[in-house]
Amino acid sequence: MEYKYQLILLGSDCPEKTHIISKLIEKIKDLNLPDSIIKFIEANQISSDYQGNQPAFGLYFGDIEGNHKHLDITDKLLKDGTMILPIYFGNPDEGAFSKEIPCILSNQNGIRYNDNELDRIANIILEAFELLRTTRKIFISYKRSESTSIAIQLYEALESYNYDVFLDTHSIGKGEPFQDELWHRMTDCDVIVLLNTPSFLESHWCKEEFAEAGSKQIGIVQLVWPNHKIKNIDSASHISYPMKLNDYDFVNNIYNNKDQSKLINRIVEEIIQKVESVRARNLAARQDNLITEFRNIAHQCGRNITVQPEKFLTEDLPSGKRIIYIPTIGVPQSTSCQSAEIRHEFQKNPNISIRLIYDDLRIRDKWLNHLDWLNDNFKKDILTLKKQEFKSWLETTK
Repeated sequence: MEYKYQLILLGSDCPEKTHIISKLIEKIKDLNLPDSIIKFIEANQISSDYQGNQPAFGLYFGDIEGNHKHLDITDKLLKDGTMILPIYFGNPDEGAFSKEIPCILSNQNGIRYNDNELDRIANIILEAFELLRTTRKIFISYKRSESTSIAIQLYEALESYNYDVFLDTHSIGKGEPFQDELWHRMTDCDVIVLLNTPSFLESHWCKEEFAEAGSKQIGIVQLVWPNHKIKNIDSASHISYPMKLNDYDFVNNIYNNKDQSKLINRIVEEIIQKVESVRARNLAARQDNLITEFRNIAHQCGRNITVQPEKFLTEDLPSGKRIIYIPTIGVPQSTSCQSAEIRHEFQKNPNISIRLIYDDLRIRDKWLNHLDWLNDNFKKDILTLKKQEFKSWLETTK
């Protein structure tokens, strides 16, 4: 491995630090990445272990007594452009952040620690290292005649946690082709929240959405209504995480009124935690599927592709040129090219090309045309490669 991601641990020496590290290692395993990909660096190891030219992210643990440690190191890291996440413990309404976290980090958004935030903290670290994409996209699948009010409630709750949420009645602009945009947004989501009400699968479009989730291997957080059996969902072919709801999980036990039913706050919080925990596992499954398909096609074309521990692929050509293939989940963005360019610059090798490989099924034509335009106008040898062109491209380029 050419480099490691450095997680720098600053501030107080508290037991919560161990909990976060354990959760992060668990997430790394969910992504099928080697444990050694992240190097944990304590403050007293900075001078010997920290590498300024390698990716780094910091955690600063607050002190309830206001004893602020490692200010010089914190200042140096900030000047190097390293992101640092403050973690504090007391009541924010009583000024806990200001007391526990040093002034040098006062303009950083912090997180108040509790066990329910472990998934979120671990995902923030993975996002900072680009091991988990920073876009946090959720698709709500539901039957309007049975669960509209719950769908809207979850839409608002997830948005308040900075998710980009798709809800058909709120997310499609005037004049846009409804079904094309719906499939496009589903393709680009991390997790589907499926409201499995008694008649969900009686709807043609709900069936279509469910089948599409299966074909794309998109993870489903499935909310199963009271008095409804989960056997109506074929979970064997999906990454499905069911949550069985009871009547008392709804305000005033009302669960069968499409306009008035509401979930109690505790259940909404549990759903959000479940969504956060599913994201990394779902990304890993979709990456693995794309990698396997690309490798199989490459093998048929007589190409020798190697999968690296960091989950990208390499090919060394007889000419001495190396191609790096990076699996891209969902709809590629120009920022995907930027992320790839960072790797390109890091390698400092003019004989390296980068290809972002992705599944173009159900992506809207206007976006595919935009990606083709980027390919024609991007100055560096960094291009996108759509799934339907894997075979023809591999057969004609060597």
